[in-house]
Amino acid sequence: MGKPTGFLESERSLPRRRPVSVRLRDWREVYEPFSEGEAREQAARCMDCGIPFCHEGCPLGNLIPEWNDLTYRGDWADAIERLHATNNFPEFTGRLCPAPCEGSCVLGIGDDPVAIERVEYEIVERAWAERWIRPITPELETGKRVCVVGSGPAGLAAAQQLRRAGHAVVVFERGERPGGLLRYGIPEFKMEKQVVDRRLAQLEAEGIEFRCGVSIGLHDLDEAGEPGQRRGTGTANAPELATISLASLEEDFDAVVLACGATRPRDLKIAGREFQGVHLALEYLKPANLVQDGSLVAHPIDADGKRVVIIGGGDTGADCLGTAHRQGAVEVLQLEIMDEPPDDRSVDNPWPQWPVVLRSSSAHEEGGERLYAVETVRILDDGQGKVVGIEAQHVTREFIDGQLRFTPVPDSTFTIPCELVFLAMGFEGAEREGLVAEVGLELDARGSVQVNGQWQSSREGVFVCGDMTRGQSLIVWAIAEGRSAAHEVDRYLMGHSDLPKPVFPGQQALR
Repeated sequence: MGKPTGFLESERSLPRRRPVSVRLRDWREVYEPFSEGEAREQAARCMDCGIPFCHEGCPLGNLIPEWNDLTYRGDWADAIERLHATNNFPEFTGRLCPAPCEGSCVLGIGDDPVAIERVEYEIVERAWAERWIRPITPELETGKRVCVVGSGPAGLAAAQQLRRAGHAVVVFERGERPGGLLRYGIPEFKMEKQVVDRRLAQLEAEGIEFRCGVSIGLHDLDEAGEPGQRRGTGTANAPELATISLASLEEDFDAVVLACGATRPRDLKIAGREFQGVHLALEYLKPANLVQDGSLVAHPIDADGKRVVIIGGGDTGADCLGTAHRQGAVEVLQLEIMDEPPDDRSVDNPWPQWPVVLRSSSAHEEGGERLYAVETVRILDDGQGKVVGIEAQHVTREFIDGQLRFTPVPDSTFTIPCELVFLAMGFEGAEREGLVAEVGLELDARGSVQVNGQWQSSREGVFVCGDMTRGQSLIVWAIAEGRSAAHEVDRYLMGHSDLPKPVFPGQQALR
């Protein structure tokens, strides 16, 4: 414990956000710099508890008290070593993770928790600035070949771990460039893509090969009725994708890791869903990122001067909110079917449980309004199939026979005028088509790919990790599962593994 009185002397503090009027003019990250002194002061608040419950909250088992202490002492080089010991990509989690570790921080029982996520961010950004983060290549090559399908955080973590074990690793990605939702789902104002690119450069320097524009799984037919190429998703002018069967990968590689995410969107089956101006969230967010990286000249869905309704109150909805603000929307309303969370923990949500409280992102600070306990009834049009509004109603929730039900409040129907509607209600699990259907991978009751305790699917030599088996979840879980799956793949190939794995071994524990 670097400073025993640190938590008594300093209050929790985070960097200031750039003024709203300034940041809405660009797509850069919203936070201003945090000085070294401020970062060390925040790290000094860590109490180095006898039982560090922050470990329990973190799926990666991050050594939080250790690198907090090293940060306070100014031992930044040692701090990044301890941080990288459990987390391949702390610059991602330091920006995007909702920090379950902070919800379990012992200091949070009676005070504001330690700013763990921000300290993590400061450590890794200092390490990049000082050029301490360099490629790590294996001393020995095993002669084994592994392919990873999907280049999101789970796939990248698995790939890096397996490459460091000495295996030849090829990552297949159907997008135009690697990164998965890190690149195409997360807006630039939450994480600039140079953050992804510099880490990908490290992975490539370590010997990982990336093959983009490739769809795995024969599920589309060409005009002759034969398996062939299919058009990419997300933009009207997406390039053609080469299609490879999973069976052919099994012939070419000694093991296959599937990390394709939970990309099946939850749709809204109501009257008017087909009208012009209704879009799934990723149909809106991906082109916004393509415009920023120069792949698109203009966004095909422009909110400039329009009224926008976002259905879904989570992070994806907030991403749509911030994007609409930057495009110049005149009015944005975000709807959530659940009740508004309290500002503080309720009595049935005690520490160290994940705090179910009202959370506001930088996008909410920029404008817009949130309505809770509201259900969309139907979408209205102008008679020509173009959206002009939605009809909604207030609801109450109750549990009937153990199931959550939403009951309409009598005479509570109202209309919201709008020209755009974005559906941001999350995802239903892995895509059922393509590689899942090709070989008949078993699914669980939630629609996710079923695996055993060693991350192996119902098909020998095919492993699955991340949202594809867990369901829609947090980035920290994706990295943890990628690391754990890599350990099991290495053991499968070599008979044993020296690769580290998260504190929570096996899929059942990870759930």
